[in-house]
Amino acid sequence: MKRTLIASAVLLATSQVYAQTAAPNTDEQQTVVVLGSRSPAKTALDTAAPVGLINAKDLQTAGPLELGKLLQTLDPSFNFSTTFISDGTDIIRPATLRSLGPDQLLVLVNGKRRHQQALVNVQQTIGRGSAGTDINAIPLSAIHHIEVLRDGAAAQYGSDAIAGVINIVLKSNVDETALSGQVGTTKEGDGDMFSGSVNRGWSLGENGGFINLSAEGRRRKETNRAGVDSLRVDPPRVTQRIGDSDAKDAYFWWNAALPIDKASEFYFFGGVSKRKGDSAGFFRSKGDDRTVPAVYPEGFLPNIRTTVKDQSFAFGYRRDLPNDWKADLSINHGASELDFHEKQTINVSYWYEPKPGGGIYADSPLEADTGKLKFNQTTINADIKGPVKLGGEEIFLAAGFEYRQDNYQIVAGDPVSYQYGRTNNPAIAITNQNGGVAASGTQGFPGYTPATAVDDGRHNIALYLDSEYHPIKEVMLGGAVRYEKYSDFGSTVTGKLSTRWDPTKEIGVRATLSTGFRAPSVQQKFYSSVSTNLNQAGQLTETLTAREGSAVTTALGIKPLKEETSRSGSIGLVLRPAKNMSLTADLYEIKIKDRIVFSSEISPEAGGGPIANVLNPLGVGQAQFFTNAVDTKTRGLDIVADHTTKFDASTLVLSAQLGFNKTEVTNRHSPSSLLTGDQLFNQAQVTLIEHGQPRKHHVVAADYTYGAWNGNVRANYYGSVQGEGFSPLQTWDAKWIVDTSLRYGFSKKTSVSFGVNNLFDTYPSEWTNGGAFPKLGFKYCWETCPFGINGRSMYLKFDTAF
Repeated sequence: MKRTLIASAVLLATSQVYAQTAAPNTDEQQTVVVLGSRSPAKTALDTAAPVGLINAKDLQTAGPLELGKLLQTLDPSFNFSTTFISDGTDIIRPATLRSLGPDQLLVLVNGKRRHQQALVNVQQTIGRGSAGTDINAIPLSAIHHIEVLRDGAAAQYGSDAIAGVINIVLKSNVDETALSGQVGTTKEGDGDMFSGSVNRGWSLGENGGFINLSAEGRRRKETNRAGVDSLRVDPPRVTQRIGDSDAKDAYFWWNAALPIDKASEFYFFGGVSKRKGDSAGFFRSKGDDRTVPAVYPEGFLPNIRTTVKDQSFAFGYRRDLPNDWKADLSINHGASELDFHEKQTINVSYWYEPKPGGGIYADSPLEADTGKLKFNQTTINADIKGPVKLGGEEIFLAAGFEYRQDNYQIVAGDPVSYQYGRTNNPAIAITNQNGGVAASGTQGFPGYTPATAVDDGRHNIALYLDSEYHPIKEVMLGGAVRYEKYSDFGSTVTGKLSTRWDPTKEIGVRATLSTGFRAPSVQQKFYSSVSTNLNQAGQLTETLTAREGSAVTTALGIKPLKEETSRSGSIGLVLRPAKNMSLTADLYEIKIKDRIVFSSEISPEAGGGPIANVLNPLGVGQAQFFTNAVDTKTRGLDIVADHTTKFDASTLVLSAQLGFNKTEVTNRHSPSSLLTGDQLFNQAQVTLIEHGQPRKHHVVAADYTYGAWNGNVRANYYGSVQGEGFSPLQTWDAKWIVDTSLRYGFSKKTSVSFGVNNLFDTYPSEWTNGGAFPKLGFKYCWETCPFGINGRSMYLKFDTAF
């Protein structure tokens, strides 16, 4: 805390010095934002709620090529935790805002709702139990700028906007072709990165129409920071893959508008992407029950191959109406698909299954498709907005209607990926190499079964009214109300009040109060999976992730999911002490009731009891499920300072963004008479919510341009995090990560850049309280790794346009 405040004080003191030496260019056009209000666009400093702006220059100077990592580097309220050995979460990592859940963040593209991902995060990672938005499905080459609303906005934009909203605005430039290429590697010589993109815009007609296309491809090789495994192999060696997975990404995106006349236009935008991931499971040693020595004499590391397919298409019609009113009608469709394929695996029960006539089959496929997850969403919007005169005063009004259809599908894998022997009959005794019951399904990632396959959905409608009013020039009052009705759980009404007071041009005060909600996603309602394991009595039983309304959840008294509700408020101060300097500070609180979480594993009592009486007759060894089990409170403070100094031949931009955040689980409750709130959601899961993401995240940066040269230094401070999902409570210390880049411009449109990310080769503190895990190769972290474990990396980038 002291170090970050000292850094902030130094920055502000330096800013005051520069403010006396140079005057800003007052002719420079400010970039406006549309997020957070449906009234005419404002600058980011004139809004009633804090809105962060990431412009084209920020996108160019930041080192990461993934949108998620780039946002984390530039905006301290955003977190994009590194994951590994977490199945599909290795390729679709959780994106969060203000340390809340991935599904409590709403993402827009060109102001239209972006669909969610098909993957449900069910591993012990940040965002456990959620299905957020696949932020990395959008390529950087297609993005003009990004707006980040740090405020509850469910009344304005609908479900999921409890933590805030991110609006990604696509490029619309024409008559220019932009090419970019980048190569990079880590200090260890792995993780080689190759990326190339092209962006081109053309004019359509003579009235401002355009089409802008972006194509991008990227290849990232794996990194591995696993330590030596001294527990399972002799002589000790590295057995795990712990780091970034191998990935191949391809994107094609578009943005276009076609005027019909001077008052109206058609528009359409969207994109397709395909990303392939190559990651690993947990090592199976040669003496393990889950391996076959005849096939893998030294043990094996299961190989999980994933393919993410994402597509979206929005089409709409805008028209200017009389008296400065505007109408907008649009339809937006998006789909996400995640395919699983297991290689370097085996079905142990297939191999050791008794063969008619004697002996065993001694045969099993060593790879298989293990299933697919699919999600699609169609949204229809009709919006109208404009000013009205009331009692001699002008009020800006906006109203609209929305219809949304969500659908979720689980497709079963190949039979070998889930079966117990070829007949899938648990009555057949199949023993492994050690004489125990043989494991079923493919090792690493067992397949989805026909019993867990699903194809179901829901729809909802919404009506909203939004208004802004200036009783006097210096004061703005705003309000919004939204009604939504869902086909599966009922209706909800939310509201928001906001105000802004500017007593002088140098000082502004802003505040908001809002109620919010998040509907349970169809992924949470319909997801289920089954794996077969031994129970405490040594019998082959099912470990079940049970969906809503199943026999298990009904018997345990778990009620159908209902919406999360929230109450939030913020108050902020905006200062412009000089024309080239700004300072904002915003305090906020978010209370969420009936938050939907993924339960702890519920197992029968060893000596029998009420839980055993429910689960044992159903043949379930342990169960977990989604439930409205906790209430949380999040409090925080965001401080943002910017200063720009222009000299005769150079420009210096200094900035600091300080984020302080604390989430607490205020209540654990259970609808079941058999389970307490502490059983339903144990302390390890509480720790993941409260301490899994940094409570402090700060970004301090300096950008200096002199003639053809540009230098940028950016430091990210990540506060300490904690976890106890795999070991007794462990604290990973706070760390500074420094990135730097140097660019030379051969002309206004052609440049070459060299950058170093994590300049000082900083790693997380070692996992000292990990029990056996460090002996297996887990040197650093697993369930929570805010900035990753790759260490220093370097890149060379070339940009040109013509």
